[in-house]
Amino acid sequence: MTIKFGCQGSTWVLDYDVEKDMLDQIIDDIDNAGFKGLDMQVALLGRYKNSPERLKEELDKRGLELAALTLPFHFEGGKESKEERELADFYINYLKKFPGAKMNVPSRVGPNRDRLLERQKEIIQGANELGKRASENGIITSLHPISYETSYWRFKEDYEVLLDGLDTRYMGYTPDVGHIIFGGMDPVEIIKEYLPAIKHVHFKDATTTCKWMKMGEGDIDFKGCVQALVDGGYDGWIMVEEETPEAQTNTRKVIADIGDYVEKNLKPITINLVK
Repeated sequence: MTIKFGCQGSTWVLDYDVEKDMLDQIIDDIDNAGFKGLDMQVALLGRYKNSPERLKEELDKRGLELAALTLPFHFEGGKESKEERELADFYINYLKKFPGAKMNVPSRVGPNRDRLLERQKEIIQGANELGKRASENGIITSLHPISYETSYWRFKEDYEVLLDGLDTRYMGYTPDVGHIIFGGMDPVEIIKEYLPAIKHVHFKDATTTCKWMKMGEGDIDFKGCVQALVDGGYDGWIMVEEETPEAQTNTRKVIADIGDYVEKNLKPITINLVK
């Protein structure tokens, strides 16, 4: 069993749809901070979008791995749109070049929470179908709830609908501890409760009053989260990120600071795991 730490691309660009060709800089920042992998929203692939072999070469040079690609979906009407399906199939084939890398699937935030249960059921249906198709192609997928005001997955009752409906043979669950606490929940307890479904993990710090913080300065018990994952036999990646204003203006330092925090406080919890 192994738990490894990497970085998610939102710290550099906090928008799944903003395309930038800056992955070389991101890779260097991640490497310099001592992390071992990356989870990138597909909009940040830049010059590597059509060259997975080239990306693998660049990662291999630094001893890094592609842990996941993040690809958001609406799942309107309970299925992928034509464009979503085309993108999903493209990135399923892309991920085949990176054994073990997952597809992280955020559910896009709607304009409101009208028709809430109907939309939740549509998202679950579409996610399960995507997960089954990906699984048939050897790719693990994992759904990532987001907690903003008009999200379909904000509160504990929303999570109960989600985790009751996901077909975890095919579609896993990505807990994001920052979004969990934004929804008034305890990340440690959510991890414990839904651990069998967890395939991927996102860490960022926040307060119970819904303010983003530097890692270690908010209200999230990261040590407790890691211990819960260790005790539950989690085998996979923990991807760190930050959404403070500084994260967008001084990203290299922010990632380095998170790296120091992880090295001192979180990695020691995992050091006795059997590989």
